[in-house]
Amino acid sequence: MLKSLSIRNVVLIDKLDMELADGLTVLSGETGAGKSVLLDSLSLLLGNRAETGMIRNGCDKLVVSGCFETADKNGKLASLCEEHNLDFAKEIVISRSLSQDGKGKIFFNDQPITQKLLKEIGGYLVEVHGQFDNQGLLNPATHLGVLDSYGGYSAALADMKEAFFNYKKVKTARENLQNEVENAAREEENLKHWIKEFESIKPKENEKEELEKLRVQLMNSEKLLDNFNSAYNALQGQSVSVREALRQAQTAVSRVNAMLDDKYSGIYGLLDTALINAEEAGEELETAMREITLNQSDIDAVEERLFTLKDLARKHRVEVDELVQVWQKMEEQLNKLEKSAGDLSALESVEKKAKENYVNKAKILHEERMSTALRLDDKMKNELLTLKMEKAHFVTDVKLKDEQNWNEEGIDDVCFMISTNLGSSLCNLNKIASGGELARLMLALKVNLGESSQIETMVFDEVDSGIGGATAQAVGEKLAKLGETVQVMVVTHSPQVAAFSDNHYKVEKSIRDGTTITTVYKLNNKEKQEEVARMLAGEVISDEARAAAKVLIGA
Repeated sequence: MLKSLSIRNVVLIDKLDMELADGLTVLSGETGAGKSVLLDSLSLLLGNRAETGMIRNGCDKLVVSGCFETADKNGKLASLCEEHNLDFAKEIVISRSLSQDGKGKIFFNDQPITQKLLKEIGGYLVEVHGQFDNQGLLNPATHLGVLDSYGGYSAALADMKEAFFNYKKVKTARENLQNEVENAAREEENLKHWIKEFESIKPKENEKEELEKLRVQLMNSEKLLDNFNSAYNALQGQSVSVREALRQAQTAVSRVNAMLDDKYSGIYGLLDTALINAEEAGEELETAMREITLNQSDIDAVEERLFTLKDLARKHRVEVDELVQVWQKMEEQLNKLEKSAGDLSALESVEKKAKENYVNKAKILHEERMSTALRLDDKMKNELLTLKMEKAHFVTDVKLKDEQNWNEEGIDDVCFMISTNLGSSLCNLNKIASGGELARLMLALKVNLGESSQIETMVFDEVDSGIGGATAQAVGEKLAKLGETVQVMVVTHSPQVAAFSDNHYKVEKSIRDGTTITTVYKLNNKEKQEEVARMLAGEVISDEARAAAKVLIGA
């Protein structure tokens, strides 16, 4: 609730400090006295746009501040404050200033905030209803939330929301996988074609390097063979070969050792090893010469293989050495495609169960809403009777949405409908032409929704316009009843409404030092009776008017 309001330099108000209480608070005064300025000042604390034209003439800036006490019944305000790193407490002080240069400052418990955030915060603190208000209950988008709040089935609503978000999560995962599978499926034929080509070519690791070495060898076959022949002839030629020379040397050393008791056996051993190595080298040379080919077809085969590998690498825009990895990756993609099809089938099954769970819980909620709608309609019928709207017919229309519009709020669309005249068709609340009828309908709704409302302060701006007599008295009774559950502030010209106030403030305009100013002061019981009499009689207050006022207040 709003505990206090402080205003400095706003239009006709130079300085005003108001202490406010719970129950029904009435603001009265002659037309043009400045009652709307009070509401405009309060609207600044709720995030409405501030304009320099609101600054009092001759002043540099305006300042408005208010102290709110909130129970934060659903904890949403605390969550919002936590999200924006604001210090949240049961008592909240909001201050706003605007200078002539258009620069403004907004503080929430001494912490600076933006106008956008203030508007969001203000939505949790005060609800303002004007005669032709197009927000709140006149906006069909709010009706579902209002009905749910009135119904009090928060547990079923929470279960359904949890089921929806789980269904949405699984559905998103399935859609993403399905897109992957479909994209991969479009490439499946290409993958199979490429893999088949790779399987026919069968590229190997480091094959290019080996082929290039082989090509060098083949292109130099004659030179290699000539050199091998020279080496072989040196080891094992027809004249004195290396091996023959080694044997002769070994024989000579053997004869010396025979004479000197193997004194030079070490030399003999070295020659023996050299002879063995020479023989092995000769054998290796023979093998090497057999491997050397002078066949041009072998060279052509190597060249063709290299061309095939390079062509394949060019197709896939990689190096030849990367072909094996590309091949492996393609096979993995194809395997993944086949596996994904199975995963998709499993995920579709999970999605189906999640959807069924959501729909079941949404249907339970639908039944709750239908039951609550009937209960609200029945109560509204009685309220409208007491407000002299006997011919009005109020209906809470609960319809099932198309599947594509299902969301975390369920499968229902809710709209409050009204027919104000016998035989006329039902229409949305915002189609009502009569301001008086609209005001009474809003009041009837608020009376019924008061206990379930999360808003703790409601402001009605001349909602009693166009009505009088017994109807105005019924409106006053309803406002007083609403004031039992929430703080209610009413700007009124109706004495019948004013008579029901728990707190009555009078707004007056006067001239001070050649300047028009607006003052607001709280009335005591005697002053309240005099003000109600003025509202009954006009400028000249008769004894009869005072007596009638006394009766109204005492009624």
